[in-house]
Amino acid sequence: MQAFLDHLDARDPDYALACAIDAARLPAHIAIIMDGNGRWARRRGLPRVAGHKAGIQPVRETVETCARLGLGALTLYAFSVENWKRPRTEVDTLWRLLRIYLRAELDEMHRHDIRFTAIGRLDELPNFVRKELDGVIRSTARNRGLQLNLAINYGGRAELVDAVKALVEDGAEIDEAAISARLYTAGMPDPDLLIRTSGEMRVSNFLLWQIAYAELYVTETLWPDFTRAELLRAILDYQKRDRRFGGIREPLPVENLEHATIPAR
Repeated sequence: MQAFLDHLDARDPDYALACAIDAARLPAHIAIIMDGNGRWARRRGLPRVAGHKAGIQPVRETVETCARLGLGALTLYAFSVENWKRPRTEVDTLWRLLRIYLRAELDEMHRHDIRFTAIGRLDELPNFVRKELDGVIRSTARNRGLQLNLAINYGGRAELVDAVKALVEDGAEIDEAAISARLYTAGMPDPDLLIRTSGEMRVSNFLLWQIAYAELYVTETLWPDFTRAELLRAILDYQKRDRRFGGIREPLPVENLEHATIPAR
């Protein structure tokens, strides 16, 4: 956290937001559904691929901010199993942009001690895409800072199917721990905070098992317009939440009930 504050100028508009964050209550793992690239482009009369290109800068800024804050993990939903239904030219552009991003950001990953991983049905990706991913995964494997997970060719239901198949093959007893150990995210903490851009109120088949108790933050901001300030506001909102994980508050004393109010979320 201090590294992040040191990086900011006190005159920076984000400085006050950063100072308001409680370093002791940072989410260990943030997951983001990066939505709205197509709408961003359409509103400007541009092709959809322009929105995907514009979405690279928010990725860069979000990753760097999470690394400087000292978060444990960040998972970005980049390409779902359903996205193959998009036009071939758009899908091919996404692969090119991924390659550009990985090559451009590798030095920054090392500078910030970021360990890169990818989750999803990676064996179904084009060979050149898998080669790029594998190269960055190997290169950053010894880093010990933020774990950056790219969910690519990912689907929450597909992940659960793959986990169950692994359980059957292993002949293991089926319980929550056994399933968690066979998810793509095995060994990582579950997300504390799920952010979705573009205002859509759905989780879109993303980390269905892992977000069981995640706090949800939905912003109308389209992904290409997502800024560091928006991320900080999401974290501040998270820190206001009363996380009970299915539990209940202690009841108020009877004499206080007539004055009780419903607490703000």
